[in-house]
Amino acid sequence: MIIVGMADSAVAKKPAKITTLGLGSCVGIALYDKRSCVGGMVHIMLPSVENARSKDNAAKFADTGIPHLLDCMLAEGASKSAIKAKIAGGARMFSFNSNAQLNIGERNVVATKEVLRKLRIPIIAEDTGANYGRTIVLDTENGKLTVKSALKGEKIY
Repeated sequence: MIIVGMADSAVAKKPAKITTLGLGSCVGIALYDKRSCVGGMVHIMLPSVENARSKDNAAKFADTGIPHLLDCMLAEGASKSAIKAKIAGGARMFSFNSNAQLNIGERNVVATKEVLRKLRIPIIAEDTGANYGRTIVLDTENGKLTVKSALKGEKIY
């Protein structure tokens, strides 16, 4: 099992499983090419590098982490036209007020979808929002994404 930490990414070929734990407002993006059986995952924390004080970790941001993950997958033999995305996380973990600016989870999901749209990578499964954390596991053998949560149990996409 390959563990992806916060603001981290990993790429692997079958047979491997890639996981990231404790997605709250963060978003886990799993990319998979079923032809080459190359999979990758990035655990982003913020929507954009634009206003960040420290810009040295591409995996921390949706707008830099997803393109970086794609580049790493292509280097491992994936074909861009065959890559599909599955995303999870982006929860609203705290309800201090209803200000959308403060809802980092929702902003992370919106940014993730926008980056994937620009890269022309279709999202074929999504488990986002609500108010609970998630752990995800990508199986590079078949591209299945398992989403686990204490509140909702286990779902396979």
